[in-house]
Parts: sequence; structure tokens; C-alpha cells
Amino acid sequence: MYKSVVKMLADRGVTLTEIAEVVYEIQKGYYESLPLEECLESVEAVVKKREVQNAILTGLALDMLAEQGKLPEPLQSIVSGDDFLFGVDEIVALSITNIYGSIGLTNFGYLDKTKPLVIGRLNTHKNGGCHTFLDDLVAAIAAAAASRIAHARRPSNEED
Repeated sequence: MYKSVVKMLADRGVTLTEIAEVVYEIQKGYYESLPLEECLESVEAVVKKREVQNAILTGLALDMLAEQGKLPEPLQSIVSGDDFLFGVDEIVALSITNIYGSIGLTNFGYLDKTKPLVIGRLNTHKNGGCHTFLDDLVAAIAAAAASRIAHARRPSNEED
């Protein structure tokens, strides 16, 4: 299923490398030597988790149905208009961030507010595309991947 999810993201205009660039942006100030390759490995590890794949598939399907006008009203108008009071898009995304604890949640909040790089591009909904779920899913993947790096690079407390 991993390959299908990666292809689906690519078909919607998002590569794992673009998500890794977001991870790098928010983590580079904490680690002097953080290679983009490590960020990409972390993104790949997050996307390989089944519950992440399920969230991505669900969100992307809803975005695509909204683009085709196939959701029942009033859901069609809410999703296609990315209504700021909808919140379900963030809730689906939070299922991804919760995998790596509270740091995932704070990372997601930051990314959802600032919308750097690919997240900002997706949030514009250009060319008739609906990215109500996709921008939040990408932010959540990046937030979880950044949290994963923070957990992995944290010095062990076993010596204390």
C-alpha cells in the first residue's frame, strides 16, 4: 500500500522530498548537521505506517470527490470551500501527528499556522484543485517526521 499512497500523493502534486524539505526547515535550527536525506528517511518511515496510509487515503479521496462535485451537500460546499470551521481535515491529520507524542502536535500547529513551502502552495487551491485535506496531511506527515528525528537524536537518559 505504501507505493500506492506515494503515487497518489505524487498524482496530487506532492513528493516525499518536498515534505522532507519542510522537515528540514523546521529542524535545521536544532541540529547543526541535519542532512536532507535523514529528513526524507523519516518522512518515508512515517508514510510506511498503516494508520498514516489510511489517513492519507481517506483525506485524498474526500478532496478528489469534492473536486468532482460528488459529495452530498452541505459537505460538498464545506470541503470544496475549505471552510475554516470544518476542522475534520485537521482531526484526520492529527491521527498522524499523535504517533510521535505531544511534540508532533506542537509541530503540526506551527506548520498549520505558518504554512511553509509545499503546504502553502497546497493551501492556495489553485487550478480548481481541492486540497482541504491534503495540506493538513502534508503538514502532519512533516510534523511527525520532525518529531521522529527529535526522538531519535535525543541523548539517552539511561546514564542518569
